[in-house]
Amino acid sequence: MHILTSCFMICVIIFQLVFRHIVVCGHITYESVSHFLKDFLHEDREDVDVEVVFLHRKPPDLELEGLFKRHFTTVEFFQGTIMNPIDLQRVKVHEADACLVLANKYCQDPDAEDAANIMRVISIKNYSDDIRVIIQLMQYHNKAYLLNIPSWDWKQGDDVICLAELKLGFIAQSCLAPGFSTMMANLFAMRSFKTSPDTQAWQNDYLQGTGCEMYTETLSTSFTGMSFPQASELCFTKLKLLLLAIEIKGEEGADSKISINPRNAKIHANTQGFFIAQSADEVKRAWYYCKACHEDIKDETLIKKCKCKNLATFRKGVRAVQMVGRANDHHPPPTFTPPELPKKVHVRGEIARERGEDTSLINRNHRSAAPTTLLSPMANQLMNTTTTRQVNKVKPNVNRAPPDTNAQDQDTNYQAYHLAYEVKKLMPTSRSSGGNQNSNGVSLPAGLADDQSKDFDFEKTEMKYDSTGMFHWSPARNLEDCILDRNQAAMTVLNGHVVVCLFADPDSPLIGLRNLVMPLRASNFHYHELKHVVIVGSVEYIRREWKMLQNLPKISVLNGSPLSRADLRAVNVNLCDMCCILSAKVPSNDDPTLADKEAILASLNIKAMTFDDTIGVLSAGGNGSSAASLPGQPPAPVLLQRRGSVYGANVPMITELVNDSNVQFLDQDDDDDPDTELYLTQPFACGTAFAVSVLDSLMSTTYFNQNALTLIRSLITGGATPELELILAEGAGLRGGYSTPESLANRDRCRVGQISLYDGPLAQFGEAGKYGDLFVAALSTYGMLCIGLYRFRDTSSSCDASSKRYVITNPPDDFSLLPTDQVFVLMQFDPGVEYRSSRRAGSTGGGGGKDDAS
Repeated sequence: MHILTSCFMICVIIFQLVFRHIVVCGHITYESVSHFLKDFLHEDREDVDVEVVFLHRKPPDLELEGLFKRHFTTVEFFQGTIMNPIDLQRVKVHEADACLVLANKYCQDPDAEDAANIMRVISIKNYSDDIRVIIQLMQYHNKAYLLNIPSWDWKQGDDVICLAELKLGFIAQSCLAPGFSTMMANLFAMRSFKTSPDTQAWQNDYLQGTGCEMYTETLSTSFTGMSFPQASELCFTKLKLLLLAIEIKGEEGADSKISINPRNAKIHANTQGFFIAQSADEVKRAWYYCKACHEDIKDETLIKKCKCKNLATFRKGVRAVQMVGRANDHHPPPTFTPPELPKKVHVRGEIARERGEDTSLINRNHRSAAPTTLLSPMANQLMNTTTTRQVNKVKPNVNRAPPDTNAQDQDTNYQAYHLAYEVKKLMPTSRSSGGNQNSNGVSLPAGLADDQSKDFDFEKTEMKYDSTGMFHWSPARNLEDCILDRNQAAMTVLNGHVVVCLFADPDSPLIGLRNLVMPLRASNFHYHELKHVVIVGSVEYIRREWKMLQNLPKISVLNGSPLSRADLRAVNVNLCDMCCILSAKVPSNDDPTLADKEAILASLNIKAMTFDDTIGVLSAGGNGSSAASLPGQPPAPVLLQRRGSVYGANVPMITELVNDSNVQFLDQDDDDDPDTELYLTQPFACGTAFAVSVLDSLMSTTYFNQNALTLIRSLITGGATPELELILAEGAGLRGGYSTPESLANRDRCRVGQISLYDGPLAQFGEAGKYGDLFVAALSTYGMLCIGLYRFRDTSSSCDASSKRYVITNPPDDFSLLPTDQVFVLMQFDPGVEYRSSRRAGSTGGGGGKDDAS
């Protein structure tokens, strides 16, 4: 007893000397703590001077106590509960840098686990409302309860890592680009790659990519004025860094946003960049780079802090310039068309459209006497009136780059139309006593302008996207309309689709299938590009999930078993672009290793199947090909080629595992040791296996880099936004919305894709080309940002060569390419021609087996 008391007093004394610390609570076991510390204290992180304090109500067992002793300089343990204010005082939560709540990923009742952790957050916020909290949650629908906590504020750093959302999002992106889940999982986990001459060549290539992580750094002033493609090319060729995205700051106090591979963005002073690199030291080159001093340097390791200027002083100077800019706000606004529309347009006066009277829109702030005309002739024609007005001052950007004339003309036309649309919504409308009706007799709601009633015909206008414009949307459909029996499925021409093999009991916990389907329904795909999703499983379980799936198009359900070969043949599993094997069943406490028995049996069952030698009709740009077509290029001619696998082992597949060690059973031809870490195993390297444990690293990543999770979530979910989170928190599912310029503009965002080097305009690089040349050509010509390769593990031409591929993340610029390589890219949205769905009578479109081709 005296020894324990003495140890406790020593811990208190040491803790009081610590300046910066975090508190970790929730599920504290040897496994969870070891995974967390391994990533949090990794050597690649820069200056980890943070004390980690664990708080748990039970004393540590011998194994966990030994782990704490090995990290005694940076780790402390306190016995207590996060629900007790006295214990919160003991660990000084009010002085902590953040509080992290870990979840039990293998719990029997996910909803109960989430409820307990949310209560911990409530206790923490009740004690100290301004502390930053990062929490792990199991279920997506429980995120809504966090929004009910008054002091929960994601703008202040509070964040939630929803394991179901991210896990299914990773799997969804693998349906679009096989292997992408492995690439992204390796990026946010801190690992140091160590190649060896004893290992195979493909393993060395893969291990080099596992050493890459995601970092942020401020771009130096030498980048100011560059377009994003120019900056990304310079970083890759000169600095040996991969620039993925930049932070674009909002005007007039608006929230900043992270833009991934933006189309026309310019780099401004002090822009934050998101990079892929091997260490934090490498990323510093982006801040140190000086065109005057480093332009002729060939060795990127020599790019250090230059002597021509004091960078610290320069940073202060930029802030001073910005303060001067803010102080000059009372000056007259610039006469040029601003790059973005002002957020607020104050309108005063009456609009008399029928009488043709001149009308003035007068700024309520009478600071400026000179009106500024911002409307183009096209906008004036749209408004059908002569309008002069003043707007709130628009601050000119400091260090503005010379504008691109062509891009500025296009932006001006779009902005003029956009502004005219906004002003039209603000106009009062004249109403007759009999109510407001359009020419078709459709009653319009109050507040809608008369001229808008001509724009919107509510009976003919079809809602194609949700209210945020981020996802495709369809009217709600009954589950019975989407159910196929085996004969209907066999007669349906399914090709290039996604098969979801789902193991679930009628009362199994909901896994949130919406998180799997929504990324496949992102609005930056055209309707005809959407892959049909066929779910094979218990219809009673799917009925409970259907409320959140009913507004997503192109979904079918086969009430059958994923272990039935007849059901798998009926849905043409050999012709699918991806087969996802999932389980919603609760793992048994008796033997955790048997948690994945259904998934493993299903995987082995498909691999053992044989199919007819199928001849398919394929177009390189259509649904039948997993590789994406190049933007701006005409579709490839229709070709007769062998499509579909004769052997089940060649079916594209990804299997979700609960227990990492069970990965050894997925591939019978590998020599993985049972104790091998998951990321080193062949199925994970090839992108055919995924486990929720890889998401453990996100806790550390989110703490050190708040924007990293936002970037990952944006890539993985297909475009989930805080606005959408609030809508889904209502529990009514997606809401449809009419297309407006604002919502349609949300379609213009990049997406994950996979490009083949076998044919097409980039085929020249497949013949002994170099990755660096491919990177520059794809970025400058097509706006595609290359981030890695998907290569055959066995590159020999023998008949028994393996068809497995593996992931190579961000290879060096002198890396040799092969014609059979596929390239992971972040590709721009291609506006193309908007689809028009040809509806049949009585069809709502997107039903199971009843979809209309567009």
